[in-house]
Amino acid sequence: MMMKKMGAWMLLALLTLVGDWCGRCYGCLEEERIGLLEIKPLFDPNSIYMRDWVEYSSNCCEWYGIECDNTTRRVIHLSLWDATDFLLGDWVLNASLFLPFKELQSLDLSFNGLVGCSENEGFEVLPSKLEVLDLTRNRFNNDKGILSCFNGISALKSLDLSDNQLTGSGLKVLSSRLKKLENLHLSANQCNDSIFSSITGFSSLKSLDLSYNEVTGSGLKVLSSRLQKLENLHLSGNQCNDSIFSSITGFSSLKSLDLSDNQVTGSGLKVLSSRLKRLENLDLSGNQCNDSIFSSLSGFSSLKYLNLSKNQLTGSSTGINSFQVLVSGLRNLEELHLYSNKLNNNILSSLSGFSTLKSLDLSDNMFTGSTGLNGLRNLETLYLDSTDFKESILIESLGALPSLKTLDASYSNFTHFGKGLCNSSSLEEVFLDDSSLPASFLRNIGPLSTLKVLSLAGVDFNSTLPAQGWCELKNLEELYLSGNNLKGVLPPCLGNLSFLQILDLSHNQLEGNIAFSYLSHLKQLRSLSIKNNYFQVPISFGSFMNLSNLKLIACDNNELIAAPSFQPSAPKFQLLFFSASNCTPKPLKAGFTNFLHSQYDLMFVDLSHNKFVGEPFPSWLFENNRKLNRLYLRDTSITGPLQLPQHPTPYLQTVDISGNTIHGQIARNICSIFPRLKNFLMANNSLTGCIPRCFGNMSSLEFLDLSNNHMSCELLEHNLPTVGSLWSLQLSNNNFSGRLPPSVFNMTYLLYLLLDGNKFVGEVPGTFSLESSLLWLDISNNLLSGMLPRGIGNSSKNQLDGIDLSRNHFEGTIPIEYFNSSGLEFVDLSENNLSGSLPLGFHALDLRYVHLYGNRLSGPLPYDFYNLSSLVTLDLGDNNLTGPIPNWIDSLSELSIFVLKSNQFNGKLPHQLCLLRKLSILDLSENNFSGLLPSCLSNLNLTASDEKTSVEPDWGSRDYWSEEEMFSSMGGRGFSPSDTMLWPEISVKIAVELTAKKNFYTYEGGILRYMSALDLSCNRFTGEIPTEWGNLSGIYSLNLSQNNLTGLIPSSFSNLKHIESLDLSHNNLNGRIPAQLVELTFLAVFNVSYNNLSGRTPEMKNQFGTFDESSYKGNPLLCGPPLQNSCDKTESPSARVPNDCNGDGGFIDMYSFYASFGVCYIIAVLTIAAVLCINPHWRRRWFYFIEECIDTCFCFLAINFRKLSRFRR
Repeated sequence: MMMKKMGAWMLLALLTLVGDWCGRCYGCLEEERIGLLEIKPLFDPNSIYMRDWVEYSSNCCEWYGIECDNTTRRVIHLSLWDATDFLLGDWVLNASLFLPFKELQSLDLSFNGLVGCSENEGFEVLPSKLEVLDLTRNRFNNDKGILSCFNGISALKSLDLSDNQLTGSGLKVLSSRLKKLENLHLSANQCNDSIFSSITGFSSLKSLDLSYNEVTGSGLKVLSSRLQKLENLHLSGNQCNDSIFSSITGFSSLKSLDLSDNQVTGSGLKVLSSRLKRLENLDLSGNQCNDSIFSSLSGFSSLKYLNLSKNQLTGSSTGINSFQVLVSGLRNLEELHLYSNKLNNNILSSLSGFSTLKSLDLSDNMFTGSTGLNGLRNLETLYLDSTDFKESILIESLGALPSLKTLDASYSNFTHFGKGLCNSSSLEEVFLDDSSLPASFLRNIGPLSTLKVLSLAGVDFNSTLPAQGWCELKNLEELYLSGNNLKGVLPPCLGNLSFLQILDLSHNQLEGNIAFSYLSHLKQLRSLSIKNNYFQVPISFGSFMNLSNLKLIACDNNELIAAPSFQPSAPKFQLLFFSASNCTPKPLKAGFTNFLHSQYDLMFVDLSHNKFVGEPFPSWLFENNRKLNRLYLRDTSITGPLQLPQHPTPYLQTVDISGNTIHGQIARNICSIFPRLKNFLMANNSLTGCIPRCFGNMSSLEFLDLSNNHMSCELLEHNLPTVGSLWSLQLSNNNFSGRLPPSVFNMTYLLYLLLDGNKFVGEVPGTFSLESSLLWLDISNNLLSGMLPRGIGNSSKNQLDGIDLSRNHFEGTIPIEYFNSSGLEFVDLSENNLSGSLPLGFHALDLRYVHLYGNRLSGPLPYDFYNLSSLVTLDLGDNNLTGPIPNWIDSLSELSIFVLKSNQFNGKLPHQLCLLRKLSILDLSENNFSGLLPSCLSNLNLTASDEKTSVEPDWGSRDYWSEEEMFSSMGGRGFSPSDTMLWPEISVKIAVELTAKKNFYTYEGGILRYMSALDLSCNRFTGEIPTEWGNLSGIYSLNLSQNNLTGLIPSSFSNLKHIESLDLSHNNLNGRIPAQLVELTFLAVFNVSYNNLSGRTPEMKNQFGTFDESSYKGNPLLCGPPLQNSCDKTESPSARVPNDCNGDGGFIDMYSFYASFGVCYIIAVLTIAAVLCINPHWRRRWFYFIEECIDTCFCFLAINFRKLSRFRR
């Protein structure tokens, strides 16, 4: 009889297994598979969550988001979470889409932009078995919308409407339609206390979540008499205070109450304990409770979970007595959270009374480690994060806790660690990340034989790995030692960790040949990260060939070396993840790692920034790895054409092969080979031809970068992906031509549009889409003409960060819309033909970089610039602007570069200019400024600044991918590779042109960061050079030429230790040249010509030995080398020859000049000829007067004739 019963049970078990196997073998029903494929295009067919929903996959039960019944093979759970493009706007659901799924029990439509349902096509059309419906994070914002979906759905038990825009007024009608509803989630909506009367009809409700609304609890009492079955009530993140306790007393069936993040102090809580006898979970974290709450909680005898974190608990002597009462009352407590309070050591001894406690969180309090933790025999998990352990008693006492399995004391400081913890016979997981540990810790941890997980990331041991202690952890499965400044080689004892599955040694200074390490002994290893060390890694990876469980290798920023002549056989492992970027400081002729040819499961490959000499594009990677998701081969010296694989790679999303020498055209069939391509980066290659036409219909494409190639064609609309969700389009520095397609400016989701450095012609479309999301627009350095497009700043989203339309042929005035974007930071409209005044009435308060030089703008500097306190660069050079520098200039407190050269500004320099403490480049040359030089300019710091050198985009996108899919087979915490950030490469480098010794130098990028200059040349300044200017110790260039300065050259200029260019020519300076100037060892340009200097020239040593006669000419009283004048005899001075402001050496038509003065000159000569012939002194003074007139006239012409001032170009 017994044998028959056993046989029957075995047969039943066998039938169950066979049924389960059959269900999995045959997959889902064909009608439901077809139904799913019909649903897919109605959502987002390129969604990563639907990428395995394909025609050739017959078993839809294995698709993402699908769960089938093992017996009937019908779909019982369908998840369409985030399946639509949320940015496409509102979505009205037709629930008849789900009619094929006859046994559907659970449906997830969260994150989809739902606003309602079609008429008579709500959820009532679905089979009656639907019990769970998730509508989280949609756009239900009124009663009509939500009610249109629920005309009758009788079986529903759980409804989640969290994170919508509901007020709850329509729920009263809904309660009459959902009689069996047990769980209702309404968190993160806009509900207030009026909602309570609306939900009284849900008589079957067991769980109600009203977290993060606007509830105070008033009116909750009436609900308690109607919802007699309510077991879980969540009211966190509201505006409840202590008055709520009396309103909750009627919920006698309540088991879980969450009042976290409110305004509760605990007063009145005691009366609640006598009414809620079944309460098991209570969360009062994030409130205003103090020690008095302990006595109020003692009556909750059924409590198993208590959270008092983030309150005002101190553990004072009075509080300890109350806490002891609490301990005696909560005999069933299993989980206690007390983190982020001000508890001290006094409370630890009282905790021993919680004999049933399994989890305890004491993080971020004021424990010092001087008191032990005893008596908690059932404690399994202990959190002591952010604790300053001045003594080791507490840590050592943990070794006596017989059930402790997990200890987390990350972000803590251990003065002494002690050895008591090593006595533990149960500890399995220790997390001490970012803590301060003694160097002996790794040597002493060996006795913890039960340890399986040890995480010590960011501890900064700053030592070598010891050869004992940690190597004795024979049961260790996961070891994290990243960011510890470890040095030296890996000790041989590492091979003892035979059960190790995950090893992270990244971000250290470890060295040695990895082939000679004992990593090859770790047969269970699944994940290995050794990136950012000094290891030598043989390119064959031969030492890992027998590690059959290996799924992940990350060895970035080490050194790949040539493999030995003996090549091992094919590896036993099949990797999912392989990353070895930046590993060849020298060219490596061995090419790609050979073992990759035998890999067939790769999903992620990164070999960027390596020098694989002469390697062709590895199309075999795609052929072998059909699930390849991301491939990074940036700067890997790949040559030849872009040879695509023969068969499609359906899961590929990202290809980055920028910075190589790939030539030829992009294949026309690229869209069919990579049907789900999301990010395609091929910048800085040698591509030719045009953008494939299929890109125009590729809705999955989000990031396209083909900049810095040799592509050429007339760009038409069908070449550009105007459909879908493209957010970055970069085609800079190619040879694209023709007119700009209007559609490119109206892409709804486009954030970055960079078309600079091409040959586009014609006018830019005058209007932009009001829905445009553009953050950055760069169409500079083209052949565009006409008026500036006026629609750029009219977007309803108003979020433009940068505009660059420079180096074109635009004309007309600057539209005020360009300065309407509140987040605008960068504007460059330079080198066009713009006219009119500067914009007025704008409020772009975040503006930091303004470049308007090289136009025909006129008028004064407007007061509207007064509010631009964030402005770093203001370049208005080469225009026709007038007026003085306004007194409010000091409001631009962040200004670093200020250029007004070649305008018609006048007046004296205001003293407010001296208050610009961050100013490092000031160019006011070729204007009509006058008066004395302000001595207070010596207060300028002239310091280096990164802000003035380049502009970085403030928005990028993570190259998201599913880690769950990759690491589901690995177990444990695993190595979690960070999502690669995709940043648009906006190469906006601030450039400044400065004048020195007849030459014009353009400074940009890193050089400009350290550049500091002051150019006041070609003005009408008078008086002496302030001696205080010798305090400008950080200045690199000083140009005061072509003024009317008098007096001596300050000897304090010898303090300008960093100066490289000093030009004081064409003034009326007198006296000697200070001999101390020879100490300026960086001086490369020195010019004091055409002054009235006298005496001996500086000694010909250091830099002064490199200056020739041109640096001193025009000073007849100077003598000594390199001049011909000897200081031993007096020679007749030579006439001073004028030098123009632009350093062109005679650009003025002197014949025309003399003709205009001819008549007057002849009359004057006839009148005074006799006197001049008789008196040689008068004759010499006359010639000096004529030379001064010539200088003055030339400066006038240079300022007023734009072409003359730009002759240097």
